[in-house]
Amino acid sequence: MKKLKLEKILVIAMPYLGDVLLATPLIHSLRVAYPNAKIDVLVFKNTQIMLDGNPDISNVITALHRASFQEKCQLIWRIFRRYNAVFALPTNDRAFFYSLFAAPLRINAVPPKPKTGWWKRFFVSHWVEFDDDKTHTVLQHLKLLDLVGIEPVYKLVPPRTENKYPLPANLKYAILHCCAQWTYKQWTSQNWLAVANHLLSLGITPIFSGSNAPEELAYIENIMTQLPDSAINLAGKTSLAQLTGIIQNAQLFIGVDTGATHLAAATGIPVITLFGATNPVVWSPFPFDYQHRENPFERKGSQHVNNVYLLQGEGDCVPCQLEGCERNRQSRSRCLDELPAQRVNELITKLLNSAAH
Repeated sequence: MKKLKLEKILVIAMPYLGDVLLATPLIHSLRVAYPNAKIDVLVFKNTQIMLDGNPDISNVITALHRASFQEKCQLIWRIFRRYNAVFALPTNDRAFFYSLFAAPLRINAVPPKPKTGWWKRFFVSHWVEFDDDKTHTVLQHLKLLDLVGIEPVYKLVPPRTENKYPLPANLKYAILHCCAQWTYKQWTSQNWLAVANHLLSLGITPIFSGSNAPEELAYIENIMTQLPDSAINLAGKTSLAQLTGIIQNAQLFIGVDTGATHLAAATGIPVITLFGATNPVVWSPFPFDYQHRENPFERKGSQHVNNVYLLQGEGDCVPCQLEGCERNRQSRSRCLDELPAQRVNELITKLLNSAAH
């Protein structure tokens, strides 16, 4: 299809931090295709930090998670027919209705049949069924570009800032991101303690990163009380853009299935990520400099692609794609709980030895 002439574009990207980061290859592709266009991005207010300093974006428009009817109407009025085209990446009703008002040309991801939302196909210009089982999320987004003749660019754009967080000069360190929004994605604190001590034995300072959520701060502080004073806790002390700069200069990053791990993969440093219930085909960190239309990772097994080393918990049920063994987000995942720290420590040693030669 011949590339369309577009001057004003809106991209709708919700709802979580990781989702917003995984939308940046589509945004970057639009910027490359339309260097002089106005490209605005609509996200939830608590995820806009993932777009800090993004040079591809003209304006970030924010919505509230629990917006009142009046607030939704105000947002609709703000975007009403202000654009030539809108790319709606989420398949939920809210993103769909915003896209209806934003532009006459609507390129949307839609729910797969026969799920609720089949009717949305009749109200959009072009659509792709969202595949939540066999296609990586980045590649899923980029399929929308094929519908309007735009060449995809496989590049995640992390947030950036000139306000760097100060760390001691010449410090050799690794980032440990041990918390996720949901318990079923987390590893045990004793395993994190074993990894931190292993790093210290190798002359590498463990730096813990995390949000300022009270339960997350308490979880990390419990680990810190069992470590020497040389370990560093940065949870809740940096912006996401500052964390990006810290990650870029780390020896490596170890994290669970969460937005910060996607961010680390985008910087190009070695990333060890721990997966349990989640399907890595769809939600693995997207490897740095990966330039293919095929999924980077398979559904089963521990794997390595470019800078991403994915360690998967064991079990015939893995990945079950369920929310923990008790089927709720605050339950544990046995496959992760039983993933031994020794596997991670052996990989850490291998990566650091390779970097030294």
